[in-house]
Amino acid sequence: MWNEPSAGLPLAPVDSARQPQPAVVATVEPGSIGEELGFQPGDRLISVNGVRPRDLIDLQVLVGEEELCLVVEDPDGRLHQVELEKDHDDGLGLAFTEALFDGLRQCNNHCAFCFIDQQPPGRRQSLYVKDDDYRLSFLYGSYLTLTNLTAADWQRIEQQRLSPLFVSVHATDPELRSRLLENPRAGLLLDQLDWFAERRLQIHAQVVVCPGVNDGPALERTLLDLARFGSGDWPAVLSAAVVPVGLTRFRPPGDGLVAVDRACARRVIQQVEPLQQQFHAALGSRFAWLSDEWYLMAGLPLPERASYEDLPQQENGVGSIRAFLEALDQATSRLPRRLKQPRRLSWVVGGLVAEALAPVVDRLNAVEGLSLRLLGLPSPYWGQEQVVTGLLTGSDLLAGLAGHDLGEELLLPSVMLRQGEPVFLDDLRLEDLQQRLPVPIRLVRGADDFVAACLGSPATAL
Repeated sequence: MWNEPSAGLPLAPVDSARQPQPAVVATVEPGSIGEELGFQPGDRLISVNGVRPRDLIDLQVLVGEEELCLVVEDPDGRLHQVELEKDHDDGLGLAFTEALFDGLRQCNNHCAFCFIDQQPPGRRQSLYVKDDDYRLSFLYGSYLTLTNLTAADWQRIEQQRLSPLFVSVHATDPELRSRLLENPRAGLLLDQLDWFAERRLQIHAQVVVCPGVNDGPALERTLLDLARFGSGDWPAVLSAAVVPVGLTRFRPPGDGLVAVDRACARRVIQQVEPLQQQFHAALGSRFAWLSDEWYLMAGLPLPERASYEDLPQQENGVGSIRAFLEALDQATSRLPRRLKQPRRLSWVVGGLVAEALAPVVDRLNAVEGLSLRLLGLPSPYWGQEQVVTGLLTGSDLLAGLAGHDLGEELLLPSVMLRQGEPVFLDDLRLEDLQQRLPVPIRLVRGADDFVAACLGSPATAL
């Protein structure tokens, strides 16, 4: 899944066309056509059948032909022309360092609640890139606003059937959405949804709720408007996620935003759950879901797993903790009575989710010889007492773990690290954290890996 653009990714001005750069090979799948052709990491794929791909979408379309002529530049700068025939469905088995070869489309909005603007200066460049690129939305499910699309972009979305896209809606009232995004083009959303519906293209929507701004009647109007596009054999809006605004201590002064508290969380839940029932009766689906954070902040139990249906917004935090708890239930369904060798471990998570995970820890601690300590930490870095695990930084861990008995090993969820690189959101590297902690760190990915770590199974390669 797409996580962050790399620091070297060029930025494309909103209304300009960049000449695509070559696609740089990152890895070559063993036994693939690419390996047979002699591709190696660092090779630069310049064109396919005379066309320079703009991104991975173009590339997937181009290599679908049965006869290919590839122009490749090796790391020494020598050009090679490779001709081949293959079956229509065969890929080349190549992965590339970037998804976009003509630059990343930047955001042209100025949302007061933008998380990018709520970060301290001086961190890695990729943390400050405001991605609003429809191609990354199609490829990886990142959210965009539709405010920076050109006529050519809309034409390409239609021609290549780039659907579904993931759209940050926030409000459907034109004036309110324009004010939230500080962009007059934001008021065109309902017309854009009509455009999707007419072409049988689809989106998933999200609404970031800012208390006192787009909650209450505005939120109800937004969800009802979106639900109008959620009916029929080919609904234009497949789902809507309602998530709370995240505010950090680095946000600009005087933004007028208010953090979500327990009372607000309960009000939003009481507002959305009846709408879910209404949508289910009309559409056959609950359609709009609250992210898990609402229930955790409200101090209420998470909904049952079945209520999330097929988890259409799991990557947006809707049902992700419930799904993880379900996976933990399966992973702990057949625990041994005792361990051959006693183990004393600690497991660190965000303070917001610790209470929900406590029953699993009790279940594991019933195994004779296993002592697991759950540490739910706040985030002084962001200025948040209640935070999800993925936002904990290296400095949060150093501050929160100081003075605690961590046992023999610290279990650290890999979601805290940048995907593919052992670095936290505050740029502290995993190796530096390890040097400053008194026990070994073991990264865990998913329920099965976590339970295996508790029971003493060997670590798998990350």
